[in-house]
Amino acid sequence: MPPTQALAAPSLAAQALRRVDWPAVIAGAVAAAAISFVLLTFGAAVGLSATSAWPDRGMSVTMAAILMGVWVALVQAGSFAAGGYVAGRLRGGAVDPSHVEREFGDGAHGFLVWGVGVLIGAILAGGVISGATKAAIESSTTIAAGAVGGMASGGVQRAEITATPVDYATDYLFRPGPDAQPPAAAAPAPRPEVARILIAAIRVGNLPARERTWLSQIVSQRTGLSQADAERRVDEAFAEAKAAEAKVREAADRARKAAALAGFLTAAALAVGCVAATVGAAAGARHREAGTASRLFGKRLW
Repeated sequence: MPPTQALAAPSLAAQALRRVDWPAVIAGAVAAAAISFVLLTFGAAVGLSATSAWPDRGMSVTMAAILMGVWVALVQAGSFAAGGYVAGRLRGGAVDPSHVEREFGDGAHGFLVWGVGVLIGAILAGGVISGATKAAIESSTTIAAGAVGGMASGGVQRAEITATPVDYATDYLFRPGPDAQPPAAAAPAPRPEVARILIAAIRVGNLPARERTWLSQIVSQRTGLSQADAERRVDEAFAEAKAAEAKVREAADRARKAAALAGFLTAAALAVGCVAATVGAAAGARHREAGTASRLFGKRLW
């Protein structure tokens, strides 16, 4: 083998191992992430200005969700198309042995731009979610500590403040009657037992007669109400707690459906971005090989 061929063989092998131009891929991914961040921030600002927390004001929630999904898809397509174009334009194509391989390499670089860009977005989103979760936990801890300190100073033994439908119903049950006062030295009301009874009744959908009678007796003793008024209060408290629990479940189900829809829309937008990145990389490679100037709205960029 001639010395020149012996020197050329390792060089070709090294080039073949470096067919992926990672600097171009990273540059395209950074460009796509930056463009996406700017456009999404702009869209969020416009969306917040078009909606309102007051009823019958601003854009409806359904219309805002539709426009947001369309905007996210357009942003994904535009940003990844630009990022793919940058990678295709910067990529060196001399190492590809044939035209077919060059086309495949250009499209693969667009796909890699999309993949790296998605990873960057996932890392940023994870950091935001983690920060929000940490802030929520710290604020909850601070509130709980303040509540415990205030209760301890006032002689209250409860360690936390809750506001579930059962808690509200329990408080309502032991509220003194308008014309009667409970004994000052009475024993503490059996709130844990009452709460367990209400939770079990809400779970099965009805309050058994035995539990209703027992609760009525406790309420009558603690509030000074007559037995009939105590039974009426028990029925009202159970009905309100059951209705409130049903509303909580409905809200949770609506949130679940909204999260599922958001997941599907996000996946569709990312798929659009993948196609756009591949097409953009191919266009950038064609302009690279043809020596075409990059233009935007008819104006030459560089």
